[in-house]
Amino acid sequence: MCRSRRSTLMALLVAMSMVSSMSRAERLGLGQPLPETQLARWNIDVDAQGHGLPPGRGSVAQGQRVYAQTCAACHGDKGQGNPADTLVGGRGSLATAKPLKTIGSFWPYATTVFDFINRAMPYNAPKSLSADEVYAVTAYLLHLNGIVTADTVLDAASLPQVRMPNRDGFIADTRPDTSNVACQQCPAPAAVPSQ
Repeated sequence: MCRSRRSTLMALLVAMSMVSSMSRAERLGLGQPLPETQLARWNIDVDAQGHGLPPGRGSVAQGQRVYAQTCAACHGDKGQGNPADTLVGGRGSLATAKPLKTIGSFWPYATTVFDFINRAMPYNAPKSLSADEVYAVTAYLLHLNGIVTADTVLDAASLPQVRMPNRDGFIADTRPDTSNVACQQCPAPAAVPSQ
């Protein structure tokens, strides 16, 4: 089973479990509905087209300062990595025996760089950066990779317009995430011998 179908199946099972848990909680009088204001704090996903980007803005210069304070200890002063992943370089290396998958060589959309930083960074304090700081760090990392100029300021309108070097490096899967078509023909079950 391919990874996307496995992920979809897992998400479906989790959702079914949550519905089942919610109905049990309601029957038992446990828990309470979340108000939209609390739910909004967790509804932070950003897609490739930029849907979900929050208000805010950040420049390359601002990003350099935030990066130095919150990112450099793990990713190096210029994104060279050590101890954590390398963020800069690797362009043209994907077709080689030793591909270097970085923001500049591998990632197809700049919006997903924002999404990842916003959700998971810094490692020791995820979701602690403001939207302005995340826009700024994203701008700085894109600049280090030669994708945007030093005077770039990113926001919800401009970030989705950034064209990443590997934008066309992925093969789109147009199949729906769910279907009821078997992937293979299964043989009839073998008879179990009696003893």
